[in-house]
Amino acid sequence: MWTISEVKSRGKGAFLANYFKSVIVAFVLSLLTTGTAASTSSQADKDNLENFFQTADPTLIYVFFGTIMTISFISLILKIFLFNPLQVGGYRFFKRNVEEGNVGLNVLTEGFGTYAHSFITLFLRDLFLCLWSCLFFIPGIIKAYSYRMVPYIIKDNPELSATQVITRSREMMNGHKWNAFVYDLSFIGWYILGIIPFAGQILTIFWTAPYKQNSDAALYLEISGHSLHS
Repeated sequence: MWTISEVKSRGKGAFLANYFKSVIVAFVLSLLTTGTAASTSSQADKDNLENFFQTADPTLIYVFFGTIMTISFISLILKIFLFNPLQVGGYRFFKRNVEEGNVGLNVLTEGFGTYAHSFITLFLRDLFLCLWSCLFFIPGIIKAYSYRMVPYIIKDNPELSATQVITRSREMMNGHKWNAFVYDLSFIGWYILGIIPFAGQILTIFWTAPYKQNSDAALYLEISGHSLHS
């Protein structure tokens, strides 16, 4: 059975051995995650928005909602056709970095080598997660852990169909979801430090994110039964 300390040690070693490339790839993945995230509005913004709806011409309101819908649609298209394949390449980079060490940045584009497979598989994963999350919050979290290994499996098992990849991830995480949750919690100190203005962002970019991504890849290798190289 894997231990959190062993996984984090493997991840940290791989990270430090290929530091700058790990930082770059982790930064790219963070942009993909935050680029489509909604921001929290202040109360003043909400009041201004309410005043706008009360006083604006109906035509302006239609234009406003049309713009929001257009931006949301473009974000969705970018996520499906660009961000998801890049995510596969990013996860592939960290997995190979833990296995082989000192891999090149060209690995980041490997998700486009099996573009249709990556697109369909991650689209179904996101769809299933959305449906589960619409039911209740907790089942959505549980399923997120069940589907956690999907981006790794896509490249490791290209012979599997999209649904088989998702099933393989679910089977792989059986008996490991709680330990994976505790493993994630072990990074909470770094995440709290990341809240500090400016300095926290610098810490996240140059340490926490690449350290976590390499450790996540080590976790995948441990759970999947692959041998990890020192």
